[in-house]
Amino acid sequence: MIYDLIIIGLGPAGITAGIYAKRQNLDCLVVGKSFGGQMMNKSVDIENYPGFEKISGFDLMEKMREQLVQKGVQIIEDEVLEVKKKDNFFKVTLSSKEFHSKSIIIATGSSYRCLGVEGENNYLGRGVSYCTTCDGPLFRNKVVAVIGGGEAGFEAARFLSSYASKVYILEKGIEVLASKSNQEIVSSLYPKIEVILEVEMKKIEGEEMVKKIVFKKGEDEIILPVDGVFIQIGYVPASSIFNGLVDLSNRNEILINKETCETSTQGIFAAGDVSDGKVKQIVVACGEGAKAAMSVYKYLNKK
Repeated sequence: MIYDLIIIGLGPAGITAGIYAKRQNLDCLVVGKSFGGQMMNKSVDIENYPGFEKISGFDLMEKMREQLVQKGVQIIEDEVLEVKKKDNFFKVTLSSKEFHSKSIIIATGSSYRCLGVEGENNYLGRGVSYCTTCDGPLFRNKVVAVIGGGEAGFEAARFLSSYASKVYILEKGIEVLASKSNQEIVSSLYPKIEVILEVEMKKIEGEEMVKKIVFKKGEDEIILPVDGVFIQIGYVPASSIFNGLVDLSNRNEILINKETCETSTQGIFAAGDVSDGKVKQIVVACGEGAKAAMSVYKYLNKK
């Protein structure tokens, strides 16, 4: 059997693509190792998804999963090992079986790069966050630390300064990597935003919520009281198995046409955090999933 479309990924982009593909009567299969990824953490609350004032990532993904199932979309939870193109068709190899299709949507997402320090996982959703847009407004009049002195870290600090009473930027290097314009803006906001260089993070501590971070600067161990820790040291797109099949950016994101979600390979589309879009948000991933599915429908009609 040859499917019209195989969607790889069971996160927001993949699920939305499946729903839209089904509405277009495409013979569609959605595959992925597990539903939701990091969103399945029950301790992570989402407060910026339309229709819900507040909902846990787990509950939101459950609602999306239920909708996909109710639409009658075929789903297989299994790891994708390889995708190959032969002539005008694609072979998708899972750990247990292989399938064939006329088109592919890659929606495998990405994961935030973790610090790997003591307390990071324990306080996730209780003061530790990887998303300033999601959680920044919760820290009004609080003291927060941003870990990472690159572009993302400086932009996070600027955003947080609208809410927090004090923002520290902690960078492990001897200089920051943010653009000169961002550095100038942050400097103009001193002392509300303060940069600390040559930081070796040791641990994050607290009680019910984060209370402090511990780091070394030179020979000194420093305890810094904070209410929140925003980790901004990059993310890892789940794109490794597609290297050589589609073009990747220097950050290993899949390069797409922003209007159609098409990749460099005809018949392959990509959506969500694995693509090279600048905004990594659930609602954006859903929008790209819908766009990709509609682009597939047009592509197959032309074929």
